[in-house]
Amino acid sequence: MSEVAWYDLKGKGWLRDLLIILHPPYTLWHLGYVSIGAALAPGLNWATLGWTLLAFFLGMAIGGHSLDEINGRPLRTNVTVALLWTLAVVSIAGAIAIGVFVGVRETIWVIPCIIFGGSIVFAYNLEWARGFFHHDFWFGVAWGAFPVMTAYIAQTHTVSWGIVGVAVACLLYSMAQRVLSHQARFWRRKVLLFEGHYFTDAATEPNMPKVLTKQEIIGPAEVGLKFMTWTVVAAAVGLLLGKI
Repeated sequence: MSEVAWYDLKGKGWLRDLLIILHPPYTLWHLGYVSIGAALAPGLNWATLGWTLLAFFLGMAIGGHSLDEINGRPLRTNVTVALLWTLAVVSIAGAIAIGVFVGVRETIWVIPCIIFGGSIVFAYNLEWARGFFHHDFWFGVAWGAFPVMTAYIAQTHTVSWGIVGVAVACLLYSMAQRVLSHQARFWRRKVLLFEGHYFTDAATEPNMPKVLTKQEIIGPAEVGLKFMTWTVVAAAVGLLLGKI
């Protein structure tokens, strides 16, 4: 079985299936947005941040990715549909419960975030409304703007123009992620055979045909995704360290 992503594990087995469903680098990226949103609050409540991180890990990392695997088996796992649905429903229900707990304890303005999050995780991953929500913009909203805004609201109980600007930046950054990821996924998962040659215009070497491989096409997109992942993680860690 060929690798379905740059972070895939070679071989088969339940450990590989469970890890690939979590999309570890992208889960870290997503939780980085949560940390950034919380760290931008004037005062950081670490307990609230912990609950917020857990809610997003359950709802998006486990729930959302399980739903995505149900919808077409893009990761080619052997996890049963029944188990995937169980993981999705239980984890999303847990995320909603945490959201209600935080909302009651901190601010009622978390409740609209819960309603949106509980809806978009199904709408995006199951491609509701004929795939209307399964596009770059809604990915940017759900995976970029939404976590940073929710984490900030949970901390401050309000919204500021500053956090709106950061949310827009996270939205655009996540849209760029999806564009690069779509390119890499297409060549990894859809293209079974590719043969190509190209010529360079370099004066210092013979103008002989060079072989063009799938990996050369995929490589730049995946290297960019790796850099982008660790950029968000580094920014999140830096901002949190500044709160200690």
